[in-house]
Amino acid sequence: MSEPHWDDHADWWQREFTDGVDPEYVEQIIPLALEYLGGRRDVLDIGTGEGQVARAAAAGGSIVVGLDPTAAQIEVAATRGGGPSYVQATCDLLPILDRSFDAVIVCLVFEHVDAFEASLAEVARVLRPGGRLLFFLNHPLLQTPHSGMIIDHMIDPPETYWRIGPYLREAVTVEEVQKDVHVRFVHRPLGRYVNGLVDAGLQLVRMEEPAPPPGFIAKAGEYEHDVVQTTPRLLLLVAEKPTLRSGST
Repeated sequence: MSEPHWDDHADWWQREFTDGVDPEYVEQIIPLALEYLGGRRDVLDIGTGEGQVARAAAAGGSIVVGLDPTAAQIEVAATRGGGPSYVQATCDLLPILDRSFDAVIVCLVFEHVDAFEASLAEVARVLRPGGRLLFFLNHPLLQTPHSGMIIDHMIDPPETYWRIGPYLREAVTVEEVQKDVHVRFVHRPLGRYVNGLVDAGLQLVRMEEPAPPPGFIAKAGEYEHDVVQTTPRLLLLVAEKPTLRSGST
């Protein structure tokens, strides 16, 4: 089952980040997902939320299953339709047969999950040989807890820079992202994620660190500074399951 706060805050997520409201999804995440899906037929969207990435993949011609642990998200996803089918389940125990999908999308999910190695093993299990994982996450270095833009007025003229928090220290934080909306984050160094892919038998084939998109910059004046415009918020790791050798089972 989902953690209680995700059920409590599903309406906040739907209001603030879906249905065309959030430029990071519209201008960056969804276009990257469609680009790297490359027309793959059977797609699993883990942590689908209300299904916006799943709907985009379905509109691109894929047969999509969206999976989420939160009942309130699945209910809205089903109401909004758009082609995918939806299942309520957790990512560390997928109710799916081995080698069922050509691609798996995991978008901004594993930084909220404790059992991410078990979840990566499940991803590898349900991927077909040659299948692809699109793994989006908040950039583990540049979105570390306590990171952010700093304007140092002790220097004349003031100096502006991006502060990086304690990157190597793994930590669980609960952040008030909006009044009365608390979200739990698990920070891990990038090496934990890359080594998790390797341990799951997946091969990293591409990494993207895109700059924040124009729509995001335009929405918040403090983000117009060059330091923020050149500091990625998002990281995309693209990994593939090796194809079987001749004679393998």
